[in-house]
Amino acid sequence: MGTNNLIFLENIEWFDESGQELVHRIPEEGSGEIKYGAQLTVRESQAGIFFYRGKAVGAFGPGRHTLKTANIPILTKIASLPWALRSPLRAEVYVVNLKVFTNLKWGTRDPVAFKDSELGLVRLRAFGVFNLQVVQPVLFINTMVGTKGMLTTTEIEEYLNRVIVSRFNDLMGDSLDSILNLPSRYDALSEGLTERLSLDFSHFGIRLTHLYINAVTPPPEVQQAIDDRSRMGAFQDMNKLMQMKAAMAMEKAAQSEGTSGAADGMGAGLGLMLPAMFAQYFAGGPARQPADSDPTISTCPECRHPVPVDAKFCPQCGHQQVVFDQCQMCSKNLTPGTKFCPRCGHAVEDRPIPRTCTKCGAENLTDSLYCNQCGDKL
Repeated sequence: MGTNNLIFLENIEWFDESGQELVHRIPEEGSGEIKYGAQLTVRESQAGIFFYRGKAVGAFGPGRHTLKTANIPILTKIASLPWALRSPLRAEVYVVNLKVFTNLKWGTRDPVAFKDSELGLVRLRAFGVFNLQVVQPVLFINTMVGTKGMLTTTEIEEYLNRVIVSRFNDLMGDSLDSILNLPSRYDALSEGLTERLSLDFSHFGIRLTHLYINAVTPPPEVQQAIDDRSRMGAFQDMNKLMQMKAAMAMEKAAQSEGTSGAADGMGAGLGLMLPAMFAQYFAGGPARQPADSDPTISTCPECRHPVPVDAKFCPQCGHQQVVFDQCQMCSKNLTPGTKFCPRCGHAVEDRPIPRTCTKCGAENLTDSLYCNQCGDKL
C-alpha cells in the first residue's frame, strides 16, 4: 500500500483493516509527491478523490486508474519533464469508504423532559442503534473530514448521537401524548425519527439508512406508577375480584368438609351462600343493595345483606329470616316491635307483640316456638 511518505507515490490503494474508518488520506500527513502515471486502485466499496492545491480536481470509482493528463486535466506536460527524478505534482488522495456502517449506538446521556398527558412531567431515557453510509464523498470530506489523515465512526458518533437525541425529543412532543401508549408506537417513532434526521445527515453527505429504538425508560417511580395502572386495568373492580375469590374459597371449603353433623351444617350453609355471591359478581352489582327501593327485598338483621321477603334463610350468613310486616302508608318492611315507620313516620297500630327470647334477648314473631337468633326454645 502506497501510504508512506517517500518521494514518489506510484501505487496508491487502501484497505480498511479496522472496519471503522470512513475516510483515509494518502499520505496521512502533508502532501505526497505523486509521480506522473501513478496507479490508483479503488475497490467496489470505495471512492477516490484527488486533491491538488487544496481543491478536489478528480473523482474515481471502482477500478484501476492511471494518473495522467487524460484523467486529471490539471496534469500538464510539465509533469513529464525531468526534474532531477522529482515530480512537481504535490497532491493527496482521499479514499472514502462507501459501505454501510452498522450498529452505531445512540442514546440519552441525561434524561430528557417529556410532558405526559396523564402522568405529568416525566424524564425519559432512550437507547437505540443506527446505520449510516457516505453518499456524497466530496461533500463529506469538505464538511466533516477537513485535513485530517483519517476519520472513524467513533469520532463522529458522539456528534450524530446529539443530533438524534435532539430530534427524538421533538418527535416525542409532537406525536405522543402519553408514554402509556409507547409500546405500540416504536416502529412509527423509528420511521418518523429517520425522516426528520435525513436532512441533518444530508448536510454532511451521509445517509441514515436505518434507525431503531431499543428502549424508552422512565424513572423507577414512574415505572412503578405504570405497573400499578396496568394492574388496575386488569382488574377494573377489585371488589368483584375479592368476592369471586371469597366465593371460590368457600366452595372449596364446603367440598372438603368432613362427614360430621357440624361439618355438614357448615357445608349446607356455604352452599346456600355461594349462589347469591356468584350472582352478585356476574351481575356486576355491589355486595349489598338497599332494600328500600324494592318492596320484595328485605334486609337480614344479622349481616344486613339484601334478602327476598319470602326467603326462610339469609343466603349470606344462614340466619333464619323473620316475616316482616309492611307500613300501611309506604309499604316499607318493618321489624317486629316497630312503632313508627322509619321512612314516612306513620304510626304502626294493632301490631302483634313480639316474643322476646329469655336467653339472648332477640325479638321473634308472636307464634314462634324457637328463637331465630340462638335457637333456644321460647
